[in-house]
Parts: sequence; C-alpha cells; structure tokens
Amino acid sequence: MQRSTDRILTTHTGSLPRPPALTEALVRIDRGEGSDADPGFRRQVRDAVADVVRRQAQAGVSVVNDGEAGKIGYSTYVKERLEGFGGEDVGFASMPPDFTDYPEYMSRLMAGITFRMPACIGPVAYRSPDAVRADIADLRAALEGADVAEAFMSSASPGVISVFLANRHYPSHEDYLGALADAMKEEYDEIHAAGFVLQLDCPDLAMARHMMGDDSLEAYRTRIAQHVEAINHATRDIPPDAMRLHLCWGNYEGPHVHDVALGDIIDIVLRARPQGISFEGANPRHEHEWRVFEDVELPDGKLLIPGVLDSTTNYVEHPLLVADRIVRYARLVGRENVIAGTDCGFATFADLVPVDPGITWAKLAAMGEGAALASEELW
Repeated sequence: MQRSTDRILTTHTGSLPRPPALTEALVRIDRGEGSDADPGFRRQVRDAVADVVRRQAQAGVSVVNDGEAGKIGYSTYVKERLEGFGGEDVGFASMPPDFTDYPEYMSRLMAGITFRMPACIGPVAYRSPDAVRADIADLRAALEGADVAEAFMSSASPGVISVFLANRHYPSHEDYLGALADAMKEEYDEIHAAGFVLQLDCPDLAMARHMMGDDSLEAYRTRIAQHVEAINHATRDIPPDAMRLHLCWGNYEGPHVHDVALGDIIDIVLRARPQGISFEGANPRHEHEWRVFEDVELPDGKLLIPGVLDSTTNYVEHPLLVADRIVRYARLVGRENVIAGTDCGFATFADLVPVDPGITWAKLAAMGEGAALASEELW
C-alpha cells in the first residue's frame, strides 16, 4: 500500500452507484433469472468499471477500485462463487436493537431491501476463480491511462459472510468460519497475485455486536477475535502491506445507540494482519472516536483510513470540514499514516442507494479538495 508521503491520499470503501440497467441485471441474476457469465452482462460490467474508474480519477480519488460494479452486494455476492449455499431467504440471525427500539422507522428502512440471503446448507468450497479473474481483467483494463496512485479490490471476509449467510450445516460457528476462510483464501490470493491491494470487508468486527443480543462485551470480543483469527489464517500468504481492512457499524441511517465503542474493540482489530484500517469517522455517532487514538498507539507499520465523508447522508461535506477531520488524525498518528476515506460504501447493495448518485460524486470531489487543504497545512 502507498502511504501519504508527500500529500494526503484519498480513497473510499468500495461500492459506488451502478448504472440503472446494470442494477436491474444484477437483481435478475440474484433472483436466479440470469448468469454472471453471460457475455452481455459482462459487457455491461466492463463498461461500468471503465466509467467508474474515470469518474473517480476526475473526482480526485487517489486509490480507486471497480466500484464493485459486478456484485449485487459486498457480502452476499459470494453465494454465486461458493458451493454450499441455498434454501429460502433466512435473513439475519437476530435484528439489530435499533430495529426493535424504533420499529416504525426501521420497517421503512428495510422496505427497499430485496437481495437474497440464503443459508449455508452444505460443505463450503470455492467454485472457480473465473468470476474474480473477470473482475480483475475489467479493473486492469479500466486503469490503462488513468491518473491514479493505486488500485484496490474488495472481498468479503469470513466473518461478514457468516453474519449475512447463516450457518445451517456446520456444527459450530468456529467450524463455519474455518471453512469460509479456507474457501475465500482462493479469491484473496487471486487479487493479490493480480497486483491490487486487497480490501477485506469486515463490518462484522463492529456490526456483529447487534447480532449477539444481551451477551456480554467479553463474549462479543471473544467472537470477533475468532473472526480476526480467520482473516489472519486466510491471508497468511499475503504481505500485510498489500492489504487493508474495513469495519463499520452497519451502513444505515439510524439511531445507532447500541453500537459498540471503537475503544472497546480496537485492540482486537489491530491484531489483524492487514496494514490499513478503514473505519467510520464522519457520522454523528462515531466522529468523536478520533479521540481513541489519543490513548491507543498505532502499531508500527499500520495506517488509518478514517471516514471523512458520511455515506448515508445527502449533505455534501465542506472541504474545510474534511480537512479538519484529516488533520485531527494526522496530528495523532502521523500524516504518513493517514489516508482519507469514506464511512462505508455508497451502494453496498446495488439496489439500495441512500445517497443520490450525482451527490456521491460531489462528496468525493469535496474529499479531494479537503485532502488538498489538509496537505497544505500538514506539509
């Protein structure tokens, strides 16, 4: 991974709005009405990736990706690539407490969710590298001539898969995690071998607290420590400086009053092998947690990718606000150890887009302007 050696680099969490026709195609495939290997679909994805890379560069994003254009969702896409999943939609094992505290509001929030969440009903295995290799080829082609610093590709972590696709086969959660880690290793290794930074999507490291009901904080910490161990096992053949990790508390506009504090989990998160740690730092519930790094020393080799844009609101952040957020972290952990990012994706599920696509690009441009202002102050 490149560091901010002479200016603050910028990036985002992964998903960006897809063209409407591509979104419709992704929904049909998710319903079993098409194939992601269809040549017409692949052309749609290839064209969308070329456009999204171009637009990222125009917006001033330094470290870009494919916008996750060919995926219905950042976590549930794996059901198309892994053996062992099927059956009826089962949803989450339990709903976040926010949903039960404010049921009327949350029913409106959930109304737009259409993606399928089948369960694990048999042995997990990676079917074929063809899909990830197609994604790699699309991104590589789109990068030709692009004025960017680096490129990354996202992949679901074992832990987040276990949250979205419930276990109905393995005797324990640990056994399920282990099988997922062994299967997903193939995808992780393919991305690394292609020369892209691997981003492990790990919302479970914060969000999974919602799913454990009244269990104690210590029980939760034990659970996410297992998830980190699964990450470390699956990425054992990839250098830490070729990886980054994203965690969040659930990319939805809601009360978030039951969210676990970053300070209660950061020690476990920092045990993960990936060098970069991406997390929410801009929304009203978690912006204050920059203070965590007044007391927590960043280990040698690690770098932070704090969110400086809220991914759930249509407000466009002022560049000076973005700069202030960046400078806070840079003063605490060192300017070379900070890359500006976003709280989460802007289209984590293809047909669930809380921020207007045009506003998404305005927000990313504001991040670029803010990073330039921060760079002037820090250098």
